[in-house]
Amino acid sequence: MSPIYSEHNVKQHTETKDGRLVFVGTGLQLAGHISVLSQSYIEHADVVFSLVPDGFTERWIQSLNDNHRSLQPFYAQKGEVKNRRDTYAQMVDAILNELRLDKNVVVALYGHPGVFACISHLAIAQAREEGYQADMLPGISAEACLWADLGIDPGHSGHQSYEATQFMLYQHTPNPKTHLLLWQIALAGEHTLTEFSTTRERLDILVAHLSQWYPLDHEVVIYEAANLPTQTPRVERLPLKNLPNARLEMISTLMIPPSETLSLNLSILEKLGISACDIG
Repeated sequence: MSPIYSEHNVKQHTETKDGRLVFVGTGLQLAGHISVLSQSYIEHADVVFSLVPDGFTERWIQSLNDNHRSLQPFYAQKGEVKNRRDTYAQMVDAILNELRLDKNVVVALYGHPGVFACISHLAIAQAREEGYQADMLPGISAEACLWADLGIDPGHSGHQSYEATQFMLYQHTPNPKTHLLLWQIALAGEHTLTEFSTTRERLDILVAHLSQWYPLDHEVVIYEAANLPTQTPRVERLPLKNLPNARLEMISTLMIPPSETLSLNLSILEKLGISACDIG
């Protein structure tokens, strides 16, 4: 779980040191989703770190600031088994080491820098504890793209959102009257933080678990946002029971539409003096 950095659990300092740390989001599409302010931070940084999914985006960031360093090499190399907690700790150390030289450090992360990106929360908490100014700017997330690409207004019936493995390991109870998002579905049930894929057996367990609330023939969606303007998003619709046979990528998200309709809370309506006939 990512730590929450706030005045309640981060030691406050009366003086802020000269260095500054800013995490920015590149959004999902190369150069098109990043905000003007975030791009400006990259251009004027003393050093820029990045963690993005492709070489195109990495080279684009380097074109904005030639003092650029990729965080990708910290991940396990071919044939190496490495816990991702160790990887994240090493990334944070590399970022903080530059900050401790009183530099203006910017870290560009794919999508939104605070969503499924624990290094931003870890680094900001540590930087603030050491007396540095540390901030985060939002980016266009995969969730924002999902609603746009699927033409869904999440405000219509609400939605719930979980990381797939956390949903399996903890006693979450989804509401079948809302949209359910399960992130990192390609890692469902993987708890060791050393693998980058799931198995058919784990997906079978997930489907059986979901069948408590959703019929096995209920249509679900595998969604992948487009990374480049020339690409189209992946929107694959299939019955829930077929999920274990589906092709899943690291960027795949499972979206489960409501299987039940909203029902009125008659007790609350009575207290509010509202007739059920008045609700559209």
